[in-house]
Amino acid sequence: MTEPDTTQATAPVPLRAGTLADLPSGVPVPRYDRSAVGRGIVHLGVGGFHRAHQAMYLDRLLTLAADEGDREGLGWGICGVGVLPHDDRIISTLRGQDGLYTLVVKHPDGRREARVIGSLVEVLHAPSDPQAVLDAMTDPATKIVSLTITEGGYLVNQATGELQADAPGLRADLHPGAAPSTAFGFVVAALRARREAGTAPFTVMSCDNLPGNGDVARRMMISFARLADPELADWMQEHVAFPNAMVDRITPVTAPEDTERLAQEHGVADGWPVVCEPFTQWVLEDRFPTGRPALERVGVQVVDDVEPYELMKLRLLNASHQALCYLGYLAGYRYAHEVCQDPLFVDFLLGYMEQEATPTLPAVPGTDLADYRHTLIERFANPEVRDTLARLCAESSDRIPKWLLPVVRHQLDRQGPIERAALVVAAWTRYAEGTDEQGEPIEVVDRLRDRVMAAAARQHEDPLAFLRDRELFGDLAEQDRFTAVYAQLLASLHEEGARATVAAVVRSSG
Repeated sequence: MTEPDTTQATAPVPLRAGTLADLPSGVPVPRYDRSAVGRGIVHLGVGGFHRAHQAMYLDRLLTLAADEGDREGLGWGICGVGVLPHDDRIISTLRGQDGLYTLVVKHPDGRREARVIGSLVEVLHAPSDPQAVLDAMTDPATKIVSLTITEGGYLVNQATGELQADAPGLRADLHPGAAPSTAFGFVVAALRARREAGTAPFTVMSCDNLPGNGDVARRMMISFARLADPELADWMQEHVAFPNAMVDRITPVTAPEDTERLAQEHGVADGWPVVCEPFTQWVLEDRFPTGRPALERVGVQVVDDVEPYELMKLRLLNASHQALCYLGYLAGYRYAHEVCQDPLFVDFLLGYMEQEATPTLPAVPGTDLADYRHTLIERFANPEVRDTLARLCAESSDRIPKWLLPVVRHQLDRQGPIERAALVVAAWTRYAEGTDEQGEPIEVVDRLRDRVMAAAARQHEDPLAFLRDRELFGDLAEQDRFTAVYAQLLASLHEEGARATVAAVVRSSG
């Protein structure tokens, strides 16, 4: 007769600096003395991606510096800043954990690898204490101000490429004597103060997913500065560096189940862990006049030209996310891995990448594009990541114009294939109607939600209504070769449904 198990489960250990030694031995913790780490970087936007990516790389570098007794290398700790009012919750959580959090890597075989990250040595909430943020940014020890403020946070007018100067937050930041409330306001105010104090400017490092992210940040922030202080704008143009970067790691929203499993399986009670896939990549332009961490020592590709890597990622990975999310959602799936375990959708995605996207790319040094394409499918199919299609479908008006439409325009100019990309645009249009194929409501999340949904509602009378938004699509509604294919595919989505339409496109385009 089997004896009953009388073992008592050990209670998870609350994560904070004083409990690191009490955590289970299977969970690596920072090996460096965090009290000896200096603040070299102020980062605006402490969401999941930053903590799974940049902060993870800096944690690796700080570990290396400590192992080698490199005091200078310990000067690259991060001050994380929540810029938005609703960031108070994450900042409060991180403060309660002394800036520590757990990064959980989800492997396809079900294994979960947990590690405590310690590179966030300070956290601030800008709306509650803007002066503390400015003090950190104007400190001469701060060499870099980095950003993950989302694609839409750069306030680019998609039709003109100019700054949306009438954005409410920017208008408020232009009032004389106003405390900054936006990332733009903080960066420009801090640079003005550093200039007045004779302190060298920091480098502004964008870590967001958009083409030429450093160039975009430079153009938009200098445009904003010019509205308030043309002389300061000229100084920024001459003296402030904005390196470009390509960043990549799938980082889904942390679910309650992730927090519970971390406590149960690893014995860590963390109020806001981060979950991610095993793959990670960061390609960074080497343009840091006042110094930078030796990131190449921990796996970052530091290069002279980021553009080939960036275009590869934007047009293959990011655009493929758009290619799977709307069609997958309409077909009844709710997670990326479900779509990428379906052979029909895999054929569709590989066909888009091989036939339409790859021909628009320059050579990518040291990269086998065929291998990269198949690796993407494997990453998307990871069932442990559970990346929701709803997340991928969000903020489409900031994503489709940057990631997919350049492929369409390139192929239109060269009489190349466009059918699969046209179906993605049509699927976004159909998704924006706000109901799925079973008549269930879709929660459309987009900064232009009302506008895109109103356009989608008109397309039964005018099939090109969605395309007529020139800010999003430019002159695409006037490109007859595209509109003919688009209108036919949109009609098929309404009449036959997403799966049948995908199957027809796969058959017709090989």
